[in-house]
Amino acid sequence: MRAYQIIVVIALAVMASSVFTSIEIPILKHKQFQQFIREEGPKSHLAKEGTPTMGGIAIYAAIILASLIGTKLTHDMVAIMVCGLLFGLIGFADDFIKVSQKHNLGLRAWQKLLLQIIFAGAFGYYILKYTGISTNVWIPFINRDVDFGMWFIPFVIFVMVAMANSVNLTDGLDGLCSGTTAIFAFTFALISIHFAAYSSAVYCLAVTGACIGFIFFNKYPAQIFMGDTGSMALGGGITAAILMTKAELLIPFAGFVFVMEAVSVIIQVVSFKTTGKRVFRMTPIHHHYELGGMKEPRVVVMFWIIAAISCVIAYLIMIF
Repeated sequence: MRAYQIIVVIALAVMASSVFTSIEIPILKHKQFQQFIREEGPKSHLAKEGTPTMGGIAIYAAIILASLIGTKLTHDMVAIMVCGLLFGLIGFADDFIKVSQKHNLGLRAWQKLLLQIIFAGAFGYYILKYTGISTNVWIPFINRDVDFGMWFIPFVIFVMVAMANSVNLTDGLDGLCSGTTAIFAFTFALISIHFAAYSSAVYCLAVTGACIGFIFFNKYPAQIFMGDTGSMALGGGITAAILMTKAELLIPFAGFVFVMEAVSVIIQVVSFKTTGKRVFRMTPIHHHYELGGMKEPRVVVMFWIIAAISCVIAYLIMIF
């Protein structure tokens, strides 16, 4: 894949995302599809209530457009886009319930988890039955493939569900999820090119550009939020693309910020239920720094830097 192709796909996605988001904002305002802030969250976030949400619609429309123009419409590209769309529909249903009922409670946790497991399992089945990809998984450091056999589909389900929910947890500050995902997606675009998974590469480049275009409107103070519609679509779609490369075990390294967000929540819940004490001021961990006195934009930039360093480390692990 040539450098100019990379630039074209990213640029197209940036422009499409910017245009679609600028069109979507007044429509969402007119429909009163606005964010409702949870009362137990940081008090500074109460000022965000009323900001349009479900900006993920514009993001994913840009991803699909750039992906379709950026490469031939292969079966693998269709499968990746459909997977991202299905996860996005879970988020959309969650967001729609919230805005229609005018509170911050959408789908029940078990409903979201069940749908995620079904969609992830279906994608794992597609990999096994309709691609030339085996049940082998590439292991970093030793540079060998290990056959997961009957455990491959459960492994796919775990990776996809964990990633989708981790990306969702990261969407808590203006520009945090969109910026972190752009960095992560660009890294896996390069990794996909290395593994000659060109459908995955184009899709990841489209995600990179769409997230960058969205940041223009999502940076502090945000004019629009992506909502679960966006975070679920991003998490599900990009994980599907990565699973096509067989480099999914690089996710914990490149996606260290996502891992950190999810693990902080797990630690907090376990600690509180077993000892009655909290390890962090508030989770996900970006709120811990906020409540410690750091300004929101500074926390976001700090996490972007951590994401960039983590992605460089992941890329170095791959090439060495």
